[in-house]
Amino acid sequence: MKLQFTLPIAIQWNQSLYYADLKAFERRLTEYVSCLQPATGRWRMILIVISVCTATGAWNWLIDPDTQKVSFFSSLWNHPFFTISCITLIALFFAGIHKRVVAPSIIAARCRTVLAEYNMSCDDTGKLILKPRPHIQ
Repeated sequence: MKLQFTLPIAIQWNQSLYYADLKAFERRLTEYVSCLQPATGRWRMILIVISVCTATGAWNWLIDPDTQKVSFFSSLWNHPFFTISCITLIALFFAGIHKRVVAPSIIAARCRTVLAEYNMSCDDTGKLILKPRPHIQ
């Protein structure tokens, strides 16, 4: 004869509320991370375009034979494409583009830090990962 153990109704009800709260938290976290993705993609494209423009302008600036003959500011004046793209890149970094490009991973890392205290984690999309409870003897 096999004995079955069932949890009291109150405990089962509390567990269903617990899992409902976890599911609601997971839905909200995945929604928030997915809403960040389009903006993050645009900021990545802007950063790539400005970086390529700066690199191209720097190459043209460096291979120009007049660069060595004139003063630094005169050579920058002679190469407005490089000057403008370099100033734009520096302004973007001061505006925090480096944080906007990696915003979803920053959110996920901060959530992992908080969730670690509850034996949980999350992936980069916001899905919760439940870890086994540690056995205390």
